[in-house]
Amino acid sequence: MSTPYPFTALVGQTDLRLALLLNAVSPAVGGVLVRGEKGTAKSTAVRALSTLLPQVDVVPGCRFSCAPTAPDPACPDGPHEPGPATARPARMVELPVGASEDRLVGALDIERALAEGVKAFEPGLLADAHRGILYVDEVNLLHDHLIDLLLDAAAMGASYVEREGVSVRHAARFLLVGTMNPEEGELRPQLLDRFGLTVEVAASREPLQRVEVVRRRLAYEDDPAGFAGRWSADEEEVRARVVAARELLPQVRLGDTSLLQIAATCAGFEVDGMRADIVMARTATALAAWAGRTEVRKEDVRQAALLALPHRRRRNPFDAPGLDEEKLDRILDGFPDDEPEPEPEPEPEPEGPGEGPQDDGPDGGGPDGGGGVPPQGSAPDAPEAEPEAPAEPEQRPETQPSAQESEAAAGPAEQAPVRAAEPFRTKMLSVPGLGEGASGRRSRARTAHGRTTGAQRPRGQLTKLHLAATVHAAAPHQKARGRTGRGLVVRKDDLRQATREGREGNLVLFLVDASGSMAARQRMSAVKGAVLSLLLDAYQRRDKVGLITFRGSSAELALPPTSSVDAAATRLENLPTGGRTPLAAGLLKAHEVLRIERLRDPSRRPLLVVVTDGRATSAGSVGGDPRELSARSARLLAAGGVASVVVDCESGPVRLGLAGALAADLGGPAVTLDGLRADSLAGLVKNVRTPSPTLRRAA
Repeated sequence: MSTPYPFTALVGQTDLRLALLLNAVSPAVGGVLVRGEKGTAKSTAVRALSTLLPQVDVVPGCRFSCAPTAPDPACPDGPHEPGPATARPARMVELPVGASEDRLVGALDIERALAEGVKAFEPGLLADAHRGILYVDEVNLLHDHLIDLLLDAAAMGASYVEREGVSVRHAARFLLVGTMNPEEGELRPQLLDRFGLTVEVAASREPLQRVEVVRRRLAYEDDPAGFAGRWSADEEEVRARVVAARELLPQVRLGDTSLLQIAATCAGFEVDGMRADIVMARTATALAAWAGRTEVRKEDVRQAALLALPHRRRRNPFDAPGLDEEKLDRILDGFPDDEPEPEPEPEPEPEGPGEGPQDDGPDGGGPDGGGGVPPQGSAPDAPEAEPEAPAEPEQRPETQPSAQESEAAAGPAEQAPVRAAEPFRTKMLSVPGLGEGASGRRSRARTAHGRTTGAQRPRGQLTKLHLAATVHAAAPHQKARGRTGRGLVVRKDDLRQATREGREGNLVLFLVDASGSMAARQRMSAVKGAVLSLLLDAYQRRDKVGLITFRGSSAELALPPTSSVDAAATRLENLPTGGRTPLAAGLLKAHEVLRIERLRDPSRRPLLVVVTDGRATSAGSVGGDPRELSARSARLLAAGGVASVVVDCESGPVRLGLAGALAADLGGPAVTLDGLRADSLAGLVKNVRTPSPTLRRAA
């Protein structure tokens, strides 16, 4: 086993280390969600924490880590007889993003349960993590049903496995830690709320700290054991402090004043429900114990709010989590400060053994590399200098179109980005047919969860038994199998797996016309508002999204397909307009992007949303008639089985109907900007044409 990177050797990341240590002191806080860019010590810090946890006493031979002094009465390996205990280190169990439900909660042998009446249960990762740490890297990429199971177990302290009337329950109390890169997509708000604390991490922009990160990283790689040995005294000191804080925790008093401060803070930030109040109370208590005090103070409540509320406050879907600290101070200042002056508190981390500033960065502190915040014990942090804003492009008088709205030879000059109009609720667009992609909320698909539609022979391990079909398959053979009693003689060939239908997430690729004809009537604000509304819909339906824009003589992949709808919204907001309309180039770019994505993720079906007025005035670098090229490019996409929808942006008293013609070539419907609204758009999904044979075979 490789030597883990020392927790105390991390550079900076004060909030991250504090949040992890508070959960080590009081697991009832509810875990930590760590958000940040790649290479910021997220994984390194979590793995390093496991070495600081005290050893646990377990019943010898128990697969579920029961405590000898208070064994779980429902333990599948029980009942346990009194006897000597076995001490072992606290485990850190990692949950892979691609794990199955049975790997997480455990698996029942359905065949033995039916044929022999035996509960043969194989524990899962939740059982392994009991009384330790369960770490989920890239938790935002985990399937929704796995997250539901995971968080339910974390909330109840137990895991339940139910299979056709056979049930198993075992204790599952663990410190839940999730890490995620927001650029790859957000968690649903109700799932965010289930994490006790959240912290934002970022790489330091201070050169000296980055140097120290690299120095420690290289020293660790050259001699992991020797590097860890130089920090062993500091590790032991923090380990002892965690134990002392755990012992002090029951004696910490949370007074009425502190409870009022917590309640006023949660009410002031309009958080939903009461979980925030409870988490803040537990966090403030743990902070006092960590500081060696038995009384919660105002600074504990303030720090608890900064850790427990940013991901719980009400916000728009594309707003980043955060907390207004000035507002927080105003709320807390409304309470009399009748507590004694706080004594100097020990540093959250001991000073290192002379290896430069005691600060740690991102994964630079460990195998992941990174940067951090200014060294502890140094002067107060100076505010980071923000990059100088680029100069605004010179505003030119807006070019007014002619009555026919034909573009000039060179097209209008590029215009500065315009703000998107207010988003609205859109009608659902979906891909025809039946898919088998990742779980989501858009198109029909065969899924592991949903309504039962039939039965089939299992492929591999049986997970969802179709009882009626199994009995039907076994019944004709009972006499030949020598059945004598009341039980049914069931063999492996009789078992049938239930097939279920639910919803899948799709790849929604936006192809947005940013040419001069779109900006001439100042329509881009409305267009951006419509695309933003569709992005919001994609966020809620758990889709991947991509963004292609075309103007001038070419098309650009502004955002490769990603789960981060926030990133797409940002790129859309900064989208400039102007120039000719290379519609064919945009369609060909979409064809290329979808071809590559089909190789990367063949089970995720695409939906192409083309936002344009249908004009084609440039053939780009190909040459030829722009309209003919556009029609051929659209038919190429249709032949590839790509489901498409055209959002017609043409307006005015005279309409050319070019977007409708484009929709016909693509084999999909056309809808106006106004018709895209849910309250005015009727039957759009029904109008999506039957997919091509290629799409049927893919479904």
